[in-house]
Amino acid sequence: MKELFKKHRETILYLFFGVATTVVSMGLYYLSETALNLTPTVSNLISWVGSVIFAFVTNKIFVFESKSWAPKVALKEGGTFFASRILSGILEIALFEGLMYIGLNQTVFGSEGLIAKGIVTVVVIIINYVLSKLIVFRKK
Repeated sequence: MKELFKKHRETILYLFFGVATTVVSMGLYYLSETALNLTPTVSNLISWVGSVIFAFVTNKIFVFESKSWAPKVALKEGGTFFASRILSGILEIALFEGLMYIGLNQTVFGSEGLIAKGIVTVVVIIINYVLSKLIVFRKK
């Protein structure tokens, strides 16, 4: 088990923190849409912002082990990370709206669009891993 973890450490941690990020995203969406009574689109935006902040910190520290917090390094990584997440965020919003439009807007657990949100989340996790690995935290 230890060898398996060592061999696939980065992927396992990315998936673990991807699930944690998804929990943050879904939780923020659910609370925004139900407790704050915001529209699904606004709730989706709030969930995205919160989950991007959470994802940057966990990816930098735990997944890709980028140790430096020197301003030059952190700003470059942070800027690239947020730019890549803006790109995937635009995709997330467009895909979410498209899925809502084609009928995946059912109310589940009192929240409209939760099925669409789940599907979009899986697609975005995959895209974000590729962007983070190949661009943001790429090893020299």
